[in-house]
Amino acid sequence: MEDELRCPTCKQLFANPVLLPCFHALCLGCALDIQTAYIPGVALAAAVNAGAGVLPPVPNGNSAAGCALHAVHTTLHVHSTGTSHSGAHHTHGPAHHPPSTRHSSNSSAASTASSATGSESVTSDQDQADKVSILSEADSGVVCCSNTSRPVSYAGTAHLQGLLQGAAVAPPGAAFCLTCPLCRKLVFFDEGGVRNLPPYRAMESIVDRFCAREALRCQMCETDPKVASLVCEQCEIRYCDACRELCHPARGPLAKHNLVKPRGAAQQRESVCGEHAESLTVYCLNCKIPACGKCMAELRHQGHEVQPIGATCKAQKTELSHNLQQLSEKARSTTEFIQRLKGMSDKVTESCIEFERLVTAQCEALIQAIHDRREYLLEAIRMDKDTKIRILKDQQSNCTGKLQQTTGLIQFCIEALKETDSAAFLQVGSMLINRVANTDMTWHQEVTNAAPRVSPIVDLTLDDAPLLRAIDNLNFIQMKPPLTPTIIPEDCSAENNSVTVAWQAPNHSFVVGYVLELDDGNGGEFREVYCGKETICTVDGLHFNSMYNARVKAFNSAGEGEYSELIGLQTAEVAWFTFDPVLSGGAGSGLIFSNNNSTVSVEGWEHRVALGSVGFSRGVHYWEFTIDNYTADTDPAFGVARIDVNRNKMLGKDEKSFAMYIDRQRSWFQHNSVHERRVEGGISTGSTIGVLLDLERHTLSFLVNEMPQGSVAFRDLYGVFYPAVSINRGVTLTLHTALDAPKMDYY
Repeated sequence: MEDELRCPTCKQLFANPVLLPCFHALCLGCALDIQTAYIPGVALAAAVNAGAGVLPPVPNGNSAAGCALHAVHTTLHVHSTGTSHSGAHHTHGPAHHPPSTRHSSNSSAASTASSATGSESVTSDQDQADKVSILSEADSGVVCCSNTSRPVSYAGTAHLQGLLQGAAVAPPGAAFCLTCPLCRKLVFFDEGGVRNLPPYRAMESIVDRFCAREALRCQMCETDPKVASLVCEQCEIRYCDACRELCHPARGPLAKHNLVKPRGAAQQRESVCGEHAESLTVYCLNCKIPACGKCMAELRHQGHEVQPIGATCKAQKTELSHNLQQLSEKARSTTEFIQRLKGMSDKVTESCIEFERLVTAQCEALIQAIHDRREYLLEAIRMDKDTKIRILKDQQSNCTGKLQQTTGLIQFCIEALKETDSAAFLQVGSMLINRVANTDMTWHQEVTNAAPRVSPIVDLTLDDAPLLRAIDNLNFIQMKPPLTPTIIPEDCSAENNSVTVAWQAPNHSFVVGYVLELDDGNGGEFREVYCGKETICTVDGLHFNSMYNARVKAFNSAGEGEYSELIGLQTAEVAWFTFDPVLSGGAGSGLIFSNNNSTVSVEGWEHRVALGSVGFSRGVHYWEFTIDNYTADTDPAFGVARIDVNRNKMLGKDEKSFAMYIDRQRSWFQHNSVHERRVEGGISTGSTIGVLLDLERHTLSFLVNEMPQGSVAFRDLYGVFYPAVSINRGVTLTLHTALDAPKMDYY
């Protein structure tokens, strides 16, 4: 609460607080410090800076260039008929609240200027009661009143844009202005200045009670601070008697300091009428001011709604108590939330300590793995060295043996050359010549052109680049389920019997893939329709005229996240489709499709089945065929079939199809080669065949030229059925879809 009791200008507890029209408070001395003289034509920024205490005061307590306000949002005139209570208040004030040095020079100058221009003292304001006017920029029309029951007059509002452009002027009689330090709203005064502001009695009482309750302690006691007996206004330090003698002796420079007693206990005061000095008994709800009996007798509030002041005060206190109760509940829940946050902070600390231990262990394991791998690599180098040395030693040994053999042969030949017996030399001469020649030849091959079998340089390179990249990329990954994806409604759509769902990946989450789920289009259970990494998916083959709810969730190795919010997608009420050449058997079927697969014909005499591009399992569906060409004596068949129908037989010849075949004069219903219920009436070129598949009643009916062809043809149809027709040479049909189902009067 202490922050509420401090002046926004001096940051100290309020001293002689006054109430601004915006319901913010200032110390009277601070208000005197920051009020400035209004001089028309000076820039607005000067007034704003002066309100913030930027401009220094000039003699007479006001800056000559301090106020440059040309207009205000709301202008209020408050007429005061006296300040007797205010005067009593200020008379009482010095006894308990000596002037603070924080308002010394500026406040004195401002006070002197105010007295010189229109009020010799606080009490003298009573003589100028009918001349007082306060003008405020309060957005909501805030009214500031003195101790008077005179009604206030709302003068007008000037837009701030005009203020900034200098197009508007201040109200007449403005002599001083002040900017609220909190809301920056601007207030104009007449010659009385800020002394016209009403004293904030409630704030002063609360400050007094707060000081008495807090029992301000000495700030210089080392242990067990005692109750302070004096406070130095210059040092702003509280002393007990012992510490004052020790730390603040009344000699030297300290002798000039002003020692005062701390704020005393609150005193009971009774508000009285500022004009008549009588007790306030009623409260005017129109003027929002209290009044005494004489004010009421003077008919100042004639026709206004008034209530006893005690009842009004009680009602407002009750309302405030109710609002405080609600606010206290919010504060209590906030306190609990803060406690939870503190508990979470402890858990965060514990979790981080454990995680640090885990990361340290993992890094040590990686370092150990590096050490182990280093030993393996060094052992490989040593083995390579041993192998090379062994090979070199073997080669050296071989060369040494060859050299010894050659040396022995040379020495033997030299001795043979010394033989004097020609017959004896000739006995071995040819053999020695051949041996020397052979040795010379093999020497050239084995020794002269020989090279070291291994390189003395290690021809290996340590491939550490991938490992360095892996170390550089070593980082944390989110080892918890991902957050919720966000479905993007503007990118979702429904067309025919398919829906497209798009979503946005969750922020700050590692995602492996997504799972998209749809319900059954009738509010039933959800089923998975897609699982993958894409963030958009189209699902085909759904029911027509159905509302599908879709949801998506993300997953990773740690688990699955929460589902997204649902999005509803409505499929088309009626089906639009064409013939499907692929479902109809492909290129080898003999069917000829044209007109964007809406028209079909065939060249051969054998019946061929053409299927539609969609299947139905729910709802009511209707489509028509137009006979574009009918020249041969043939029986085209119309109806529905399952996906695995025999496409090389007339429709209705197997158990997978339900059909009506028709010629120029009559028709029959056929299923599983059983035809029944002959109906008169045939077709010709230009005729129309309608097929009505009602899967709500599970029936199939036919129309010829918009007239029912007999009663219901088939009942108890369950499963998925495709529109189908079988034709042969001489028949050309065109399919028409997206039609409203006709109303049938039989079922």
